[in-house]
Amino acid sequence: MFENLKEFKIVLGSASPRRQQLLKGLDIDFDIVTSDVDENFGADIKREEIPLYLAQKKAEAIKQKLNGNYLLITCDTVVWVNNMVLNKPENIEDAKRMLRVLSGNEHEVFTAVNLSTVNTSVSFYDRTIVRFNKISEEEIDYYIANYKPLDKAGSYGVQEWLGYIAIDKIEGCFFNVMGLPLQKLYLELKKF
Repeated sequence: MFENLKEFKIVLGSASPRRQQLLKGLDIDFDIVTSDVDENFGADIKREEIPLYLAQKKAEAIKQKLNGNYLLITCDTVVWVNNMVLNKPENIEDAKRMLRVLSGNEHEVFTAVNLSTVNTSVSFYDRTIVRFNKISEEEIDYYIANYKPLDKAGSYGVQEWLGYIAIDKIEGCFFNVMGLPLQKLYLELKKF
């Protein structure tokens, strides 16, 4: 399908099993290269600027490990609610706090993608609005005990039990909430 990409070695700069699964769904062969990147950002950066900044930061770190004719895909996802960002929780208590904030509220999920080669760098993002029903402390405890919220922005996976019971409405790309806006990525890859 992607004849235009045959000259590139495709590299996904993410350890996320969800992103790996989604990229495989586009029938793209790729390698995985990761790097531990400090995901801190300045207090002046808001909403979509945060994942755009972090996806670029990840790309810069991983590009140092690559050579040859590569196309590197790096991503970052954040949840934005009540004028604050929810990244990955630091611990179980932080995950509980985030889920309490999301309960009964609407939030935005921003995923940014950076596509880098030796000579070019393109960044884009997608935005999805998600509305949560009220969730109880018992439901929060059950989710945290039975699933792995510590590696997810906002402490939840849309494709897991909590997503099934808590999400009332989604406006925008479902896959964006999982961490990779597939349609936008597909269109950008076709341009290469």
